[in-house]
Amino acid sequence: MYLGIDVGTSSVKAVLIDDSQGIFATETTPLEVSRPHPGWSEQHPSLWWQGSEAVLNKLAANQPGLMGAVRGIGLSGQMHGATLLDDSDRALRPAILWNDGRSDKEADELSEASQRITGNIAMPGFTAPKLLWVKRNEPEIFAKVKTVLLPKDYVRLHLSGDKASDMSDSAGTLWLETGRRTWSDEMLALTDLDRSAMPRLYEGSAATGVLRQRLAARWGMRADVVVAAGGGDNAASGCGVGAVAPGTGFISIGTSGVIFVTADSYRANPAGAVHTFCHAVPATWHQMGVSLSAAGSLDWLARVLDEPADALVDELGQAPAGPSSLRFLPYLSGERTPYNDVAVRGAFVGLDQGHTRRDLVQAVLEGVAFSFKDCFDVLTVPLAEPKRLIAVGGGSRSRYWLEVIATVLDLPIAVPVGGDFGAAFGAARLALAAATDADPFAVCTPPDIHQTIAPIAALREAYADAHAAYRDLYPAIKEALPS
Repeated sequence: MYLGIDVGTSSVKAVLIDDSQGIFATETTPLEVSRPHPGWSEQHPSLWWQGSEAVLNKLAANQPGLMGAVRGIGLSGQMHGATLLDDSDRALRPAILWNDGRSDKEADELSEASQRITGNIAMPGFTAPKLLWVKRNEPEIFAKVKTVLLPKDYVRLHLSGDKASDMSDSAGTLWLETGRRTWSDEMLALTDLDRSAMPRLYEGSAATGVLRQRLAARWGMRADVVVAAGGGDNAASGCGVGAVAPGTGFISIGTSGVIFVTADSYRANPAGAVHTFCHAVPATWHQMGVSLSAAGSLDWLARVLDEPADALVDELGQAPAGPSSLRFLPYLSGERTPYNDVAVRGAFVGLDQGHTRRDLVQAVLEGVAFSFKDCFDVLTVPLAEPKRLIAVGGGSRSRYWLEVIATVLDLPIAVPVGGDFGAAFGAARLALAAATDADPFAVCTPPDIHQTIAPIAALREAYADAHAAYRDLYPAIKEALPS
């Protein structure tokens, strides 16, 4: 058996799989986020360990036989969270999370060097700008910083006593020289740190240590359980859906949206606000475009209309007949790719008295699809185009929405047979590779596909024209917003 633990923002989830990668048990416990000031987002690191203990306690109580057979533990987690430890490995302050925007000034200062060295625009959500903010605003805390870890790696410290991380998660700090897969002394120096504050680096499928004996005894586990390096949440999800070969990828239609494509070499495109990170498997990288409000846009409309989101989508029927005359810009929380604009906001454009609730729903689904197209266009500039994308996330349950997205992207969308292919599952796969010395590329295979949604050929041109009109609206709405 192999255990995957995903340290998310809203929950900690654990998954148990066997050698055939069948899922035998899952447990989840919720987490809370603190927002002490507008634009801030924090969690105390102790919550991640408490959450991990909670899910492992449940598994030990409910599945003692399975836990006794575990050979490896893999970790995944929310990326970018700045976890500051003193010389006794105690947290100096609550961790500053990926969706915290306080360090925008510091990000601007680091961006030139970051683009040159890491291949990424420095954004406030990344780790390095946060440390620069702490140095300037909380100097007494910065002076005590001995180690900086990421969320999943703080859990690793408790599990095995090792200060270690994987390449994919570390790439999101902006301290990693992404192409060379090593810490950058120049980027560290820009935040007044050096390599002594960084964890040791491993490939995601490598073992970083062994579970502490007292924890193994507590949970009824073997004495030789290895802990795998694991991966950041999106890279681990890539392992979960088998997106590890060059040109493979997935589209995640969750609260935010992600298009993820794997590459066999480092090819950055910071001009398009693309994330270029190491993958969680060796000698592999990935590019990622992010739409900040994907299913979140539909959820917003559902709240406004006081109707369940699924019921609103059902009103559209079985298949799209063509684009709406109404446009929706899904910038409810700003937009990441391709604009890196935290200030822009969403809009309906073209409303008239004839429009109905159905038109609003259709416009929202199409606006999100157009946002994905913006992401896809900047991803494929330096990459071989994928032949399909595997759909994951809550939005992938709507065939109507998938047909719109497939047609807008002009790319087939594959829907897996029902199952859990998320980050915790990907982490469990990496644990299997670490414990058995298996080839991670052979372990992380694509799932069986339930159906493939093809682009609607008769609607390609109409949706292409609608997307072009959508693209023209960004500068107009940006100019119209109050400064």
